[in-house]
Amino acid sequence: MADFTVSLSLLAGIVLVSEVTRRLLLRLLERTGLAVYAVELVSTFQLCACTHELKLLGEVGRLEPRFALTLTYLASVVHALTFHGAIGNPSVTLERAYRRNLTGRCALLRIACQFAAAVVARAIVRVVWTLGLTDLHLRHKLLGFQCLSPIHAPLPTAAAVELACCFAVQTAATHTHAVDEKYRVHAIATVVTTMVYAGGSVTGAVLNPALAFSTQFPCSGNTFLEYCLVYWLAPVLGMISSVLLFDKVAPLLSGKAGGEPPYRPLESKKWN
Repeated sequence: MADFTVSLSLLAGIVLVSEVTRRLLLRLLERTGLAVYAVELVSTFQLCACTHELKLLGEVGRLEPRFALTLTYLASVVHALTFHGAIGNPSVTLERAYRRNLTGRCALLRIACQFAAAVVARAIVRVVWTLGLTDLHLRHKLLGFQCLSPIHAPLPTAAAVELACCFAVQTAATHTHAVDEKYRVHAIATVVTTMVYAGGSVTGAVLNPALAFSTQFPCSGNTFLEYCLVYWLAPVLGMISSVLLFDKVAPLLSGKAGGEPPYRPLESKKWN
């Protein structure tokens, strides 16, 4: 119980420090045009660092599934409410670029920030774990921060699971564009939590290439290319499948000239 309390405090600290840093950078870089990328870095760091701690709690701390899913839901809501226009997901960034909500240059720079933040988060989390704040951290340190691949199925099956989960989340995001943001945040968090429940035992249901690069790629059990197939290619294909189905195929079958309008992002500002 003490380990769980310390881990929750650490999660709260990560969010608090990230939020303070975001607000400070927004003020300092407001007139430079770099604020969007600074916020992307900090927000993706927050996402990855929190997920590392949640992953440790779930795998080493042996949390009950209902508690793990509750934390997943709460974390999804918190991230959505605090990102200040950041995306934190390369697949979603590409989708925004396709819809011309972002320029190609901005999208590529955001993706670079996301992967850079993923690497930094992994390094800093390991430094924090070396402090031995909890028995879980200390045990993980003694094991050399080793982890095993979360892929527990043949690669085609694992890739199909990640694709299907990303398809579901993308579809939910697209079809809730008219919902008030304060309700939409919870709707998307519910879908994400459901996908984690459905696919977590097969792949971990990461749903995010940058997040997977931070949390899953260092694990032994599969090759780099196999991880790329499951955690990079499959999510992008899931996003593309959803976009093509509801923007192109569905309108064609229904005889309409165009699909639904581009969905409204979960953010108060749109950075181009």
